[in-house]
Amino acid sequence: MYKAMMIDEFEQLEKRNDLAIIDVREDDEYVSGHIKGAKSMPLSTLQETAESLDKAQSYYIICQAGGRSQMASEYFASLGYDVTNVMGGMSAWEGNVTDDV
Repeated sequence: MYKAMMIDEFEQLEKRNDLAIIDVREDDEYVSGHIKGAKSMPLSTLQETAESLDKAQSYYIICQAGGRSQMASEYFASLGYDVTNVMGGMSAWEGNVTDDV
């Protein structure tokens, strides 16, 4: 089971905390603008990359609108990770973005 939160609640939490954010959009989307510090793990690569995460850490999963992050959250949760799906995604994000890779 995974948790979920709306983007506005996430934005407030992100302003006050150093969060472990996983961006599951494809590489070209990530490079065009992402939340500073977010780790790129495209949904299409999760089967190969998911095990690289720390199961003791909580993660916030984001995509463009919420569909891919929901699928990723279900997958991560099935592997025993503590994840929260950020609903609304980058399309609703009002904070700063970076193109640093």
